[in-house]
Amino acid sequence: MRIRLDDDRRAALTREISRFCQGELDTEFSAFQAERLVDFLLRELGAPIYNQAIQDARAFIQDKLTDLEGELYEPES
Repeated sequence: MRIRLDDDRRAALTREISRFCQGELDTEFSAFQAERLVDFLLRELGAPIYNQAIQDARAFIQDKLTDLEGELYEPES
């Protein structure tokens, strides 16, 4: 599965990367360079971050399912 961004999100990330690099690294990136960096980061970090988020969500749901009775049990009178 390849992570895809819509055009607005891609443009916002490109601007933020340019802003970050200029402010923190004192390096100016063209829009093309920033877009290339977005592509690289998505390719290299996107899947591991996505997979970790899935694992975290699965663990959270599993924890809730394990304690389902404790969470939702209504004592009978």
